Amino acid sequence: MSTDLYSERPLYGGAISSTFPNRFQEVFVDPARDESLIFELLDLKHEVGDDGSAVWFLQDLATEQEAEGGMVIEQSGVIEAPGLCYRNIPAVVTTAVGQMAISKGRQGREAQNVVKVYLANLRLKEVGTDVLITAYEPLHINPLSESASAVGAGLAVPATQAGCMPMGDVFRLAVSSFKVNDWNLFGSSV
Repeated sequence: MSTDLYSERPLYGGAISSTFPNRFQEVFVDPARDESLIFELLDLKHEVGDDGSAVWFLQDLATEQEAEGGMVIEQSGVIEAPGLCYRNIPAVVTTAVGQMAISKGRQGREAQNVVKVYLANLRLKEVGTDVLITAYEPLHINPLSESASAVGAGLAVPATQAGCMPMGDVFRLAVSSFKVNDWNLFGSSV
């Protein structure tokens, strides 16, 4: 049973918000577990279809991070988000979960950690924005990684064993509670 306390947190100066455990601080990193939660606002990728958008962004992320051994474990279909509407048009959401080996910063391939990556793409088409919510959960910490000194090398301790909400649950909570409080964040023409 998770002992994590969670609350709604303002993002982008309060223009949007999401709910997730309080243990994720400032830049939404739990350094004691080497887990992170990232919210990104990107220009809408018109050339990417809704159905495969989360997988496309997951693969793009793997390419950007020069990940090795990347694989898609699961993906969702397109889901309408009726609670996330602009001018009565709901956003659409797709999710993907993958696994890859990545290194932090400039540490190089010899210091790669194996991580599970949860990614949601919330498509706010009416305001030309792709919102990415990405959660990283370490599975194996390389002894050469800078993370090893903080969390220890080897297999990561399961979140429930550490008294924390599992990262998959953190991710689902953050995605399901995501809301826009001020649509002006997306420009004055909104």
